[in-house]
Amino acid sequence: MKTLITISWRNIWRHPARSGVMLAAITIGLWSALLIVGWANGLLQQRMDYMIEREVTHAQVHHPEFLADLFPWNYIPNHDDVSAWLKDHPDVASHTSRTITEGMLQSPVKTSGVRIRGIDTQTETRTTRFHENMVEGEYLDTGMRNAVIISRIMADDHNMRIGNRIVLTFENMNGELTSGSFFISGFFESASSDYDRRNIFVRSADLLDLLADQPVSHEIGIMLKDVERADALVAELNDQFEGIHAQTWRELSPELSMIVALGGLMVIILTVIFMIALGFGILNTMLMALFERMREIGMLLSIGMSKLRVFGMIMLEASILTMTGAFAGILLAWLSIMRLGKTGINLEMFADGAAMVGFDYMIYPFMTTTDFVTVIVIVIIITLLASFYPAMKAVRIKPLEAARDS
Repeated sequence: MKTLITISWRNIWRHPARSGVMLAAITIGLWSALLIVGWANGLLQQRMDYMIEREVTHAQVHHPEFLADLFPWNYIPNHDDVSAWLKDHPDVASHTSRTITEGMLQSPVKTSGVRIRGIDTQTETRTTRFHENMVEGEYLDTGMRNAVIISRIMADDHNMRIGNRIVLTFENMNGELTSGSFFISGFFESASSDYDRRNIFVRSADLLDLLADQPVSHEIGIMLKDVERADALVAELNDQFEGIHAQTWRELSPELSMIVALGGLMVIILTVIFMIALGFGILNTMLMALFERMREIGMLLSIGMSKLRVFGMIMLEASILTMTGAFAGILLAWLSIMRLGKTGINLEMFADGAAMVGFDYMIYPFMTTTDFVTVIVIVIIITLLASFYPAMKAVRIKPLEAARDS
């Protein structure tokens, strides 16, 4: 075996330029593919983390009909019991209650339809990282009366500044229209311009003064110690309490669930595409080498070298050539992703377009150990497939015909 490996290695370097070009192609191709996979991983993971940690949370509780129509009278009927149960549950890291209604925002410039989210600033800050979206002014823990925070995009649309007054109009629990004046305490900016144009935030207590004559909550957001426990917790909640509907983040946001599934397939799809392209290059290189050595291989067969050893020699040449390039490509990709994982890839020039579809412009690529193992397995499989035909062609060489043709 050692002799066969030595012969294969020397055969590869009979034509240093051709082998060097093939090695460079494999190295650069695999490095590029892995860098794209790492970038895609970072893009999708950031989107998922952002949505869960700042908006969706791991699980939510609503009235069974609330999400369908968002009527304020579809509140959680036994909120205090559910909240106490969650507080004592060992899987729950934190939870927060929200009062939500649809309404109109009126400014001197124009009127916009918005979703008014009434939050408890203390529990909301412990449960989500939405407060980190503040870009100007103060959060709702300010002492300002009837404070409201709106997005910078909405502020620009309405030509509003911090401290300006807006009027919110919505339907109260009795089905009657009611209005209240609120004062802008700050601006936020999320990764989604669509979300920014649709949502504004006020304190729950301020909203309840106008909405109902009793405390009501329409949503409970739950963060867990282990996201894998989301399904079990939701099942327990739905069994334990009547008149509520608990859902996991996968049910609440199917697009996030698709992102997770897509992330798992991305590494396989991209690596297979790149390696198939490189596989044809490997096939071409090995066939060229084979046609140049027909007489030599014929002589090896005529002096007693078995067909199995000839087959193994060709397969080894292809494997050594590919695995050397693959090792260099994977090492280069690992170093690049380690570096870019800390500094990030700044795509600020596409920030507006990325925000429209809910993605951040700063991407931190990463790859898991499983991703690298998957890539290595795909490289081995494609290499074996690409070198099989030249190896089979080599063992079918007839020594006399090879000597005569040469």
